[in-house]
Amino acid sequence: MKASVIGAGLAGCEAAYQLAKRGIEVDLYEMKPKRRSPAHNADTLAELVCSNSLRSDRLQNGAGLMKEEMRHLDSLIMSCADSCRVPAGGALAVDRDTFTRCVTDRIKSNPNINLICEEITELPNAPAIVATGPLTDGALYKAIEDFFGEGLHFYDAAAPIVRADSLDIDKVFRASRYERGSDYLNCPMTREEYFTFVHELVNAETAPLKEFETPRVFEGCMPVEIMAKRGDMTLAFGPLKPVGLKDERTGVKPFAVVQLRQDDSDGTLYNIVGFQTNLKFGEQRRVFGLIPGLEHAEYERYGVMHRNTFINSPGKLSFNYEVLSRPGLFFAGQMTGVEGYVESAGSGLVAGIALARELMGLEPIDFTRQTALGAMGHYVSEYCGKDFQPMNINFGIMDDIENAPRKKEDRYTLISQRAIETIDDIIENKM
Repeated sequence: MKASVIGAGLAGCEAAYQLAKRGIEVDLYEMKPKRRSPAHNADTLAELVCSNSLRSDRLQNGAGLMKEEMRHLDSLIMSCADSCRVPAGGALAVDRDTFTRCVTDRIKSNPNINLICEEITELPNAPAIVATGPLTDGALYKAIEDFFGEGLHFYDAAAPIVRADSLDIDKVFRASRYERGSDYLNCPMTREEYFTFVHELVNAETAPLKEFETPRVFEGCMPVEIMAKRGDMTLAFGPLKPVGLKDERTGVKPFAVVQLRQDDSDGTLYNIVGFQTNLKFGEQRRVFGLIPGLEHAEYERYGVMHRNTFINSPGKLSFNYEVLSRPGLFFAGQMTGVEGYVESAGSGLVAGIALARELMGLEPIDFTRQTALGAMGHYVSEYCGKDFQPMNINFGIMDDIENAPRKKEDRYTLISQRAIETIDDIIENKM
């Protein structure tokens, strides 16, 4: 038995691994290193573009629950992420270079996976999984658009990364919110510093976007300059909120705080948390230089903004990401309307298991809305509103608990416990 997977990002690598571990021979196609998208820098697989964080690792958080479900299902992406983690408080963040090398090595060493460095320009024949990501363009994008009869887009952004040795360390302090360790560098701002920064930010010059005059932007990756234009205090109640942080050196709670999260295992690089941006590079140096501690920051990577593409999946894909009108052809990753690293890999896991079972003549598995993995698939396939948009995993799209406690933390704990029990039951009785 043999299948094709197109695209070796998070979703494609996870899908290929799930197929291969079930004895399916996989041709995994990746256009790098012959060609890269505008957002990619490395030639390795499963490259992390926007951030090095896979978000919260707590089971009372949707992303934390999905990651735990994937661990139970022997996820390649989670195995590599856990082995490459760097300090990030209650979040799972990784050294992005070590992580992508880990995934690449695991894929290349798998005897059932044949990695082919070649660009695919048309929809493959079944059995196949298309996981070319939200930056799919050119002939393949046109083929997908023609097949579904429409094309949709939104814009995504990435935050800048600065060198640790270029920071003014006397102006920053180490702490995580609510005394959960000391994994973040914090740049405290006074009221005057904050409002000076916001004024310059909203008036800074942005880079031109070639394709759309008024692009639609995903709320979860809102450029910081757009967020600031919603009101002078928006950032102070958003990514710059000082809640749960106090400078122990002074005992003073800052008016606002810019957090820096470690981006590599050696602690030489830090990304500016929540600072996705489309400012011109010179403007990033000027405006972000108003932040205490970043006056002379050296940038390893400036923030960028790029177009993302997604399918209008409801009515076109099934709950396990199979094309309803073409059995044996699956899509996976952010192109399906899932949003985020974890969700992308999770969709690849579900699609890979589904295609493998189809090839083996086994019944499909519905992880159901009682699990994060299942709820994500049901959201993208069954959303009934008028304006389908990419979605992060959250408890709101999962089945609630009957007679659930009113306290949110307790309710989410019970939902998570049920989800893990459901996954384990599926593993024991159906896989």
